[in-house]
Parts: sequence; structure tokens; C-alpha cells
Amino acid sequence: MIREELARLVEEAARAAQAAGKLPAFPIPEVAIERPRNPAHGDYASPIAMHSARLARSAPMKIGQAIVEAMPKRDFLGKVELAAPGFINLTLDTAWLQRQVAEIDRAGERFGAVDIGQGRRVQVEFISANPTGPLHVASGRAGALGDALANILAFAGYDVEREYYVNDAGSRMGAFYATAWARYRQQLGRDAEVPADGYHGGYMVDIAKAIVEREGDRFLNLPDEQAEREVGQLALGMVVASARQDVADLGIRYDRWYSEQSLYDTGQVAAAIDYLRQRGFVAEREGAVWFTSSALGEDKDNVLVRSNGVPTYFASDIAYHFDKFITRGFDWVIDVWGADHQGHVPRMRAAMEALGLDPNRLTLLIHQMITLRRGTQIVRLSKRTGDIISLREVLDEVGRDACRFFFLTRATDSQMDFDLELAKQQSNDNPVYYVQYAHARIASILRRAAERGVPADQTALGGADLTRLTHEAELTLIRKLLQLPELVEQAARTLEPHGLPHYAQDLAGTFHQFYKQCLVLSEDPELTRARLALVLAARTVLATVLRLMGVSAPEQMERQVEDEAA
Repeated sequence: MIREELARLVEEAARAAQAAGKLPAFPIPEVAIERPRNPAHGDYASPIAMHSARLARSAPMKIGQAIVEAMPKRDFLGKVELAAPGFINLTLDTAWLQRQVAEIDRAGERFGAVDIGQGRRVQVEFISANPTGPLHVASGRAGALGDALANILAFAGYDVEREYYVNDAGSRMGAFYATAWARYRQQLGRDAEVPADGYHGGYMVDIAKAIVEREGDRFLNLPDEQAEREVGQLALGMVVASARQDVADLGIRYDRWYSEQSLYDTGQVAAAIDYLRQRGFVAEREGAVWFTSSALGEDKDNVLVRSNGVPTYFASDIAYHFDKFITRGFDWVIDVWGADHQGHVPRMRAAMEALGLDPNRLTLLIHQMITLRRGTQIVRLSKRTGDIISLREVLDEVGRDACRFFFLTRATDSQMDFDLELAKQQSNDNPVYYVQYAHARIASILRRAAERGVPADQTALGGADLTRLTHEAELTLIRKLLQLPELVEQAARTLEPHGLPHYAQDLAGTFHQFYKQCLVLSEDPELTRARLALVLAARTVLATVLRLMGVSAPEQMERQVEDEAA
């Protein structure tokens, strides 16, 4: 990584300046390497001179000058300059930049991959909505976020598994079963009332109709308890099947769908509570079983089993994470939860400690809600049902690519607006269209090169004279391409994928500017080959970013115009 190498060089120069007596002895602080906002100030900059001023008891400009003079030579490093009030500006060497085009073309789809994970096993669990109705639009944000994180972590050297936790146990499932049974009987003309704590959305009527069409009235001949259970299980299966289809259409492929009920069926909930009891974190009072989380710094203890003998969701959550870490042996677990789970975070970390696990091995990401808009108008209710807006409706209206791209544009902990009308536009105002058009334009250039008898693949372009790439737009594009490895590493370390769509837009814009200023298929054969090598590198990087986001990289667009390069 160039950024890391530059940090080492600056630190080495500071120590060399101290050894030469140009700087006093003081502990060298960690060297920060930043990207200047103004490209005229170089590719990178370090504020080390300002960070060292108090330690060295010297002026930043004097410290910076000593470091600049001691900077070692490297083939990738061009100019090293000092700028007030003490920044050390670093510019990459032009010849080195040109050579990187061949490096990108040789690496292909592996360009940008890093190995900070070193094979550690990480599980990403996301969406995991209660199977009591269709997935709503916020689940789509969780899906895009979790899946993109899994893609990034795999690209960063982790061994990643994706999991969906089906919350098919507990009191809410009882209310769901009762609702399904009531709606089923209503469809057959029976007098039945949906429980007050049941699910009153119109989708439950649709589910009941489907069960009647498939099964007829046979459940009316069974004892009520058995009938309610069997009808409820059919309804549950339909909801889960719907969720499976929705996430598949969003482009997500899970490694495992994990049933909460299985934790009870296999005795894992009871085993986890016994394990906590053995470790001294269980108390029984008021007829209930408590997790004594107050002993671990929590404000209060938490109920594991209610006085009526029914375990809480927290009990199954503990058992589920016991299974993740101790039974299945994941090194790191990332749970992507909705904003309504914020209060659950501290007690889960306490549970990790009680289980004898390092709480830092569990990362809980809380994503905020979405506001849907049509331009300036807020969309509050479903057009179809008048109820909540489902993920399916948004998928059907704007498509997978727009969903995933827009869902990723904001930081996880930020609320976001999703403009449905903008997401459908086939114009440069729509960031998805803008980025995908750049990829389609690249594909068109490469096709037209082949039609002219100029092969445009890595093998054919391997010997291109890249020193011909001297135009500022060419060098700017190369610089933008080389940001990918840093972006991947940063996203993997911060677990924030929102940099991907922004980088994709920047890269698309940079390519469009290159395209306008530099004729690719020219009358100069060597320049054409060099620029085709750069175009091929741009396609590689743009396709990789789109792949990490889970967005398609089209070869053609519906409204694609004839390339000026033709």
C-alpha cells in the first residue's frame, strides 16, 4: 500500500534527520498520511511537522524542512515539497504512474484486493426480520449493507459467511399463528377475530386466501390448537419463502438460514442458560430466571425466563451467539441491526463477557431508517395495500441495481432519503445510471477497437508503450484508479461501505472527462494501444467497485448514444 509505504518513508526521514543532528531527539509521533483537498498540493500530504512541534520545541516549517531534505528516494515518489504551515506534500512519480496501468491490467479482477483478514473466519448476519410479514424497505438497506460488507471483507482476505436468522419462536410467533388462524376461518365464512396484539395488515388476508386455495377447509376439522399451529406453520413458510425471493432478487445469496426455533428444539437455549449459571451470572427471583448483567456494569439485570416459564428473546440471542462463537468457532461476528435494536447492544456485550468471550469479537452495526420520496413528496404508505411499504414494491419499481446503490450512499448510522423518481431516471442526474453508463461506454470503446482490428485485451495490450500517457486527464484517471486498494482497506477496517458508491461516481466522472479530452481510437497506433490499456484498467476497477456493491456492470445501456470515438 502506497500510503503505508509513504508513512514509513516519512518516519525514516525524521529519524535520519535526528541522527544527523538536524532535529532534536524526541519520540516520533505516528505518521499520518492524508489526501490533500487540492490536487495541486500533491497526491498525499503529511502533517507530521505540526504534530511534532510541541515535542521537538521547534517551528513546524523548520521540522518539515529537515524531514524533506532527509527523504529517501523511491521509484514511486516524485516531488517532495514543504508547504505552510508545515505540510509535507508528496507527489507520485509520473513514470511510475504510467507503469501501474499494466499492473492493473495484469491483476485483473483481483486488483484492489488486500489481505488484512488473513483468512480469519467472520460471519455477517443481516436482515433477520421477524417472519411475521413481508420485508419492509428498511430491510433492503440492511441487506445491501450486510452483503456489501461481506463482499468487501472477502476481498480484504477474510473467510466470510452470510447468515439470515429466522426469528420463528417466541410470543410474536404465537400472535402471528393466531392471526393466520383467524384470517383462515374468516375466509371460510367463520366468525373469528384477529387478536389485539396480532397482525392486522392486508397481507395476512392474502396469506389466508392462499392457504384456503391450496388446502381447502380441512383444518376446520382439527382441534383448534392443532389447527392454529398447522395453519400458522403454513403461513410462516409462505412469509419465509417470500423473504427468500425478495433477498434473492436483491442479489443476496446466504450461506445459511438459521432457525431460532432450532435453538429450543436442540436444547441450546437451556444449555446456554446452564452455562451462564455455572459461571455465576444467573439468579432466580420473583419466579423468573435472570441474567445478572448488573455485575458486569449494566444498569439492571435482564430476564432470561419469565415467571410463566417462557424464555425471552434475549435468552435465545445468547444461545445463538454461544453457537456462533463456541460451537461454530467464528473468529468475528458482525450483526447488522435496525435502529430499534439500539438498546439491545450493551446487554449483548455483557452477555459476551459472561460467556467468557472477548466482547470485541462481536460487532453490532445499527443502521438508521429510510425516508422514501418522490421528488419533494414523502411517501408514507404502500400504493397497493395502504400499509407499510415493502421491499418488494421498491424492487419492482426501481430495480435491484438502484436499490443497492442508493441504500449504500449514506453512512450506516445516518438516516437517508431515497428518491424513487430519481432512481428511475435514465440521465446523469441518477448516480446509478451515471456510473453504469461509464462502464457501458468503456465496453463500447473496446468493442469498436476490436471491430477496427485492434485487439483490446490484456494479452494484446501487454506491450503497449505506456509512456505515451502524458495528458493530465490520463494521469488523473490513473491516480483515481489507484485509490481502490486504499478504499477497500478503509471500508474493511471501518465497516463502512458508503465510500464505494461515492468513489464509483468520482471514477465515472474522471473517466468521462478523460474520454472527452483524449481520443482513444486515434490515427496514432501506439497512442491508441496505450489509451486502450488505460481504458481496460478503468473497466477493471469500475467493474470491481460495482461488484463489491452488488450492482451490475452493463455492457450496453438502453439509451446509450454512439461513442464519439467511433
